[in-house]
Amino acid sequence: MHVIGTGIVGKTLSGKLATLGHQATLARTEPDLFGKPPVTVWRKDYPAVSLESFAEAVGGAELVINATLGIACLEALEATGAANLAGKILIDVSNSLDFSQGILPSLAVCNDDSLGEQVQRKFPQAKVVKTLNAVNAALMIEPNQLQGGRHTMFVAGNDAEARAEVSGYLKEWFSWQDVLDLGNITHARGMEILLPLWIRIYGATGNPMFAYRIVR
Repeated sequence: MHVIGTGIVGKTLSGKLATLGHQATLARTEPDLFGKPPVTVWRKDYPAVSLESFAEAVGGAELVINATLGIACLEALEATGAANLAGKILIDVSNSLDFSQGILPSLAVCNDDSLGEQVQRKFPQAKVVKTLNAVNAALMIEPNQLQGGRHTMFVAGNDAEARAEVSGYLKEWFSWQDVLDLGNITHARGMEILLPLWIRIYGATGNPMFAYRIVR
């Protein structure tokens, strides 16, 4: 099990997976974009999380989580080597947020395409499943912190068996109670478009601890 990306999402996911007994590997060692301590400092609390190159980390993995900065994720995934991703489930948590015009970001990819689709096209032999991209990192791994976990997580991907497997992981690892399978990877477009709304709700409430719930 390997997580690519050492921002808050990558650290949160890899830390949780390490506590569950899974092997987690990270690559970057310098401070992140928000000035958080380098991953080498963070690892003092998570010694089970190792540091390796992207290619080393992914080569022996059965499952890979992409938690890289969205606008650079294709470049980061290329560094893993396409052959290392072939046949593997690639859980894509990234978003194509573009902060170039100010603190309220736009999406660099949207409407008739999505980052999830771009990842799948770039690595056609990987089984890309989009999920976890529209909630706070803390809720990703512990949804029960909010309303007893009574909210919904989405999954989308071209491989039905991979979607089912990831849905099971979300329930088993992170205790998501309601996982809604949207279907093929084109549905990542709607999932990623939730992010600008998420950011504005955060701004209006001053609280990132909220989630979407589909009442049905």
